[in-house]
Amino acid sequence: MPESPEVQALAEQLDERMAGHVITAISGVDPRIVKTRNRPPASIEGARIDGVRRFGKYLGFDLDGQWLVLSFGRNGWIRLRQDGTPDPDDRGYAVAAVTLDDGAQMQFVETGDFLAAAAWVVDAPDDVAGVAGLGPDPISPDFDSADLERAMGSRRKQIKALLQEQRSLAGIGNAYSDEILHRARLSPMRHAAALTTDERARLYQAVVDVMRRAVDDRRGVPADGLKRAKIAAMAVHGRGGQACPVCGDTIADHVFGGASAQLCPTCQPEIV
Repeated sequence: MPESPEVQALAEQLDERMAGHVITAISGVDPRIVKTRNRPPASIEGARIDGVRRFGKYLGFDLDGQWLVLSFGRNGWIRLRQDGTPDPDDRGYAVAAVTLDDGAQMQFVETGDFLAAAAWVVDAPDDVAGVAGLGPDPISPDFDSADLERAMGSRRKQIKALLQEQRSLAGIGNAYSDEILHRARLSPMRHAAALTTDERARLYQAVVDVMRRAVDDRRGVPADGLKRAKIAAMAVHGRGGQACPVCGDTIADHVFGGASAQLCPTCQPEIV
């Protein structure tokens, strides 16, 4: 699933490429992605793109008084065709296409078997319930330890699930929650309420370090390479059976409470 570092890098690329251009056509829209039936994507034909921004894992296009907001779901992404030239990444199928006044085309694509991509045309991003409900964003320079404390409080909720809870913290998904907990040396099964002051401080620093470093590392990576760059950068996520890059122990695949995680048993011991 695309997470905020990759969506941020994508938003910056699209902003540079598309801002100032006019949408001349919206085509090939799969009706299943449209969440605002009274304002279909075709209604934005002729609109000028003033900018592209990220909201958690959502992508928003500022259209001078209205917004096109996209959710990638689990396997959605953007494919760019510059002046009719095919993008090198042709996996998946287009569920909508946006053509600009210079002939370039942005395709909204679904690369999985289950269609979860979604699109809204709204007056403001907060008109999308998922955007309005987002918690503080760790990538923002305004995010501080008090934001994390408010998210955790004294909740008896496993910290991996809490990190992925978008109303508590925006933009973190399955992969980066594994990376954050490995950096913080915490088991994903621990409850927020059980963390010590030192563990909370480690968790905050890991959240900030992992998420902001990922944004820096993704900048400049072409849109079609962002997913591969994310996978290549993982220390433990998706690396079950491999050696931990910190201690050399074998990374374990762990299933608990309907969730799954990759972790290092030595770096992240489970405390009962």
